[in-house]
Amino acid sequence: MEEQHHLASPSLESPGLKKFWTEHHPDISLTKCLNVEYVHAKTSDGGDLYVTRHGMPFIRHLFPENWYTGKWFRANRERLQGTSTIYRVTTREIGGRSLDLVVKWCRFGQDVPLETRIIENVLNAEFNSPFEEFALVEELRAASNGTCRTRIMLQKPLAIYVPPEKLQLWQTGRSRHKIISKIAKHPGVEIDILRQYILIYKWVHGVDAVEAFERTGIPEQELALFTERVIAELREKGFRVLDQKPAHFIVRIRPDGTIMKDKQNRYVYTLVDFELLQRTPEHEQEVQTTRRVSYLVKQRDRFKDNTSISWPQHLKPVNILGVDYVWGLTESTSGTLWVVGHDPDLFDYFQPERWRKTPRTKLSPTDDIYYTKTKDNINIVWKISKVGELPDPAADEAAHVVSAYGYNSPFEEFAIAFELSRSGIPTVYPRAIYMTGLTAGASSPPDLRRFRSHHGLLTPDGEPILRSDHDYITVWGFWNGPDESLAEKDGDYYTGINALNALRRGLITNQEFIEVMAHVKSALAAAGFEDLSLKGTHVLLSINPQGLLMRNHEGIPDFRICNFETMRRIA
Repeated sequence: MEEQHHLASPSLESPGLKKFWTEHHPDISLTKCLNVEYVHAKTSDGGDLYVTRHGMPFIRHLFPENWYTGKWFRANRERLQGTSTIYRVTTREIGGRSLDLVVKWCRFGQDVPLETRIIENVLNAEFNSPFEEFALVEELRAASNGTCRTRIMLQKPLAIYVPPEKLQLWQTGRSRHKIISKIAKHPGVEIDILRQYILIYKWVHGVDAVEAFERTGIPEQELALFTERVIAELREKGFRVLDQKPAHFIVRIRPDGTIMKDKQNRYVYTLVDFELLQRTPEHEQEVQTTRRVSYLVKQRDRFKDNTSISWPQHLKPVNILGVDYVWGLTESTSGTLWVVGHDPDLFDYFQPERWRKTPRTKLSPTDDIYYTKTKDNINIVWKISKVGELPDPAADEAAHVVSAYGYNSPFEEFAIAFELSRSGIPTVYPRAIYMTGLTAGASSPPDLRRFRSHHGLLTPDGEPILRSDHDYITVWGFWNGPDESLAEKDGDYYTGINALNALRRGLITNQEFIEVMAHVKSALAAAGFEDLSLKGTHVLLSINPQGLLMRNHEGIPDFRICNFETMRRIA
């Protein structure tokens, strides 16, 4: 059986390969997602193909016209057992050779079958997104390298193919109750649920362990022991598969009718099916801790000089309205992401699959603003931008004033936050702006002023940064202390509470609330700004690690601005 843990392929980002692709294949680009490198190509049918280093020797075979399109797929496929949509398919012959593939439709966003969740007692189990699955497989492969005693052979991930056609919601199989409420108002906010993602793996020759043990007459007890061994070996590497079963172990039967074994007289196997592959809780904690420590340092240093940084091809430094960003595409959603600062390593922390599906808490009864902890153990607040909307005239007295001015764009919000900070007015930290890949529909928003004023601001690929057919999400740091302090010591957290809630909970008196709001208004005016709908929810107060409300030398509670959507410069 082919040993598939070895990583002999050169990095796709190596200078020689980058030069080769630039000179000979200008329509093909290099990209990276969750630490896995891909060659990204637009397919002849208008879809997208992301090829890994394992797939590069077979890139021509992997283009859909050589295995998927036309009648070829129906005539040359074999449905494989399992609850997912999965096939073995033979490609067309290219250069005198055809290739056997395993193609599987990603089930990210669908409900995990109930029987699986009962078996594993993991009620919040979730299928991996396509790029997360490949990232975990490559991480497990790396853990099986080196001087480790036990090496696990893995099926090789070759490519991800994203067909061009959009499906109707009912065709996707994704959980309707999870998304239907969001589709009504912000259809682009959820992950691109109307596109299919087809994962392409290399076919592994052999049969699954269940069939092999039945054919060779080996007792079921030995199959159970074999399964326990595989689970233990995975756990040794820091991984588990939530629906682990012997049908996922591919073994080889020798000509003499016995199952192939290694020098230690143990069954040799290759692991397949990774849609429920996870790190063990212990290993997940280790990875999160490492990534969080790195993140905190990188956030502290995000604006340091970047002239010595070697930028990957898929990311670009940009400046919009005076704010520096790392710009790139989010391959998993066909969206766009701007991450504040100069450090391209921060980009993956804000890929949408790292925070869009994590448990969240709604922070406002009226606005779409949420707190969540990302998969990297980072506390953030994300908010759906109101740009292009108009307030309800009956909402309050400020609605008419806001209507005359309009809601700020995400880029204006971030620019204002930084300008206020430079003027000595504390704010929450702007982290990233995400433009969804799924378009928001054919109808135009009621207020097009920002889209017109931003028309000349373009992305590095020539598209307007602000598009009326997409939704935007702003990502902010969850206030629990200064970046500088957290980078030095990740602890002694501050607690943020908006001024209105502080009043309701008795942390400040009514008179203090009035004084705080007057102080905020005065400070903003001194900096040349005003909030057209200034509310207590727009002002954050801080409770120190000792549980005391932070106050300035005059005894007024320290404040921090946390809402910029109706902030404007004073003429």
